[in-house]
Amino acid sequence: MFKIAVVTTTRAEFGLLYPFLKRVLKDDELELELLVSGTHLSHQHGFTINEIVNAKIPISCEIPILSDGNTPYDISRVMANAINGFADYFRVSKPDILLVSGDRTEMLGVACAALNEHIPIAHYSGGEVTMGAVDDCIRHSLTKMSYLHFTTTDIYSKRVIQLGESPNRVFNVGALGRENIRREKLLEENELRQDVGIPLDTKYVVVTLHPVTLDNQEATGPALELCRVMEEKKEYYYLITKANADVGGNSINNIFADYVASHDNATLVDSLGMLRYLSALKYAEFVLGNSSSGMVEAPILGTPTINIGDRQKGRIVAETIVNCAMNKESIIEAIDKAQLIPHIDTNIYGDGDTSKKMVQILKEVLKGENINLKKEFYDT
Repeated sequence: MFKIAVVTTTRAEFGLLYPFLKRVLKDDELELELLVSGTHLSHQHGFTINEIVNAKIPISCEIPILSDGNTPYDISRVMANAINGFADYFRVSKPDILLVSGDRTEMLGVACAALNEHIPIAHYSGGEVTMGAVDDCIRHSLTKMSYLHFTTTDIYSKRVIQLGESPNRVFNVGALGRENIRREKLLEENELRQDVGIPLDTKYVVVTLHPVTLDNQEATGPALELCRVMEEKKEYYYLITKANADVGGNSINNIFADYVASHDNATLVDSLGMLRYLSALKYAEFVLGNSSSGMVEAPILGTPTINIGDRQKGRIVAETIVNCAMNKESIIEAIDKAQLIPHIDTNIYGDGDTSKKMVQILKEVLKGENINLKKEFYDT
């Protein structure tokens, strides 16, 4: 029996990991250790650990790491708390391998603790590029700290290899988001509207705006521009999901909360959960903001995306994505373009069997080789 530790710190991350977690639980040769941390344990961010409990995924440990604010200093404290908290855990529990995903700053602290305990790391979604966010540096750092690499496209696999990782340890498995969309029964549109509070007779838009962490501008500027857009384009209803716990995230959430309090064409939610969020994307006229879900899950569903600013700059751009600047005039021009785009799904993110491939590869590696963490740099 091989012990697979998996870390989740955000609502979006758990939604993506869900099919993988279910598959590990069903495998007789694997034991799941789910480590829950970050905003899952924050009431301010919706206390989304309840979504994990409701999904009946057993939790091995809760590791609180958040600081009270989200200034650069607070983010540094969160990273330090992650090192301390996960070091305590890994000192006692020694999983055979640790799966981390994405590019969150706190995940770098988790990986540091695992690396110091000589625990092999498998990384999901390496090789991607987001030039407008500090996440880009974190993601590439996680790649260099990891032994196995699960990427979502061939392009991203090539980038991981460019970073000096051996092709023998890099696997294009596709996107877990495609698997969720393929396998989960999404809500019917009227059911989704009634559940979330979207008027039945109004076209709606899903809005998610995160801070651009490598931009020196205040996070409030882009949020205010979006509010100006929502005030002018009143033919739509706006379903706004809160920003994550990056620098400036609270400021964005406060601006949207003020808008919702004084307008009747929008609602602000802490978290929709995976099923409701994907359902909301499916029936939306378009997605508006700078979230990675607008670059991956929305195109898979065929829903157009208006991608604002540089936060996601560098990612693969599907035909249903319209890029624009972070100002009212550019956003409205992009809305006019998005209205003309047909809802056609993209197939660039695999066949929907991602979790099956990941589990098979993990088992083959754990059974078949003596993992040597003294990695040689692969020169292309």
